Amino acid sequence: MLSTYYTVNQQGTDEIVIQKSRFIANVKRVESEEEAQEFIQSIKKEHRDATHNCSAYIIGETDHIQKANDDGEPSGTAGVPILEVLKKKGLKDTAVVVTRYFGGIKLGAGGLIRAYGSATTQGIKTTGIVRRELMQGISITVEYTLLGKLENEIRQQPKYILEDIHYLENVAFIIYVKAEEADAFQEWMTEMTNAQAEMELLHQKYVEIEVNNTPST
Repeated sequence: MLSTYYTVNQQGTDEIVIQKSRFIANVKRVESEEEAQEFIQSIKKEHRDATHNCSAYIIGETDHIQKANDDGEPSGTAGVPILEVLKKKGLKDTAVVVTRYFGGIKLGAGGLIRAYGSATTQGIKTTGIVRRELMQGISITVEYTLLGKLENEIRQQPKYILEDIHYLENVAFIIYVKAEEADAFQEWMTEMTNAQAEMELLHQKYVEIEVNNTPST
């Protein structure tokens, strides 16, 4: 499993108008080629009266599934520009369909490439990008005398996620840390509590963090 990667929020849409043609970008996070194809077909059905419904998707840890479709536009002027935006932004598990309603003015090959690329960029910007971090869950159980100290210290460390606190016979903190930092975290916790903490590894999961700027590759 990747320790970290970028993808989009679940789904979003936006549109731009270029030379009277409407370009509507629909963006969706997908986890399989089947899911990507189902999404593409749903957009085609929704916009069955459109001139073109061009698409691309990129799937898998190593981006091993990459497809682009021009849907009647001149070869290489629609699907490939959409795919190139996904690759440039370093996104994984992402599908995009750009629907075009022709406005009567031909754009030429260069104009089409720019238009489909721009529509994709705008659609992704509106949908939003997230960084998914593989994190290790750890349960930390201590006596109540350490509650205040531990909670304060953990909350001052933005790289640690305090998911929950269970107030039982003793107090248990449920914390998520980057998978590769789990050992270092446990050493820090042992030192801070003078070895008075009981620690248990929980499951690993991806935690999503919204990013404001497009990641660079």
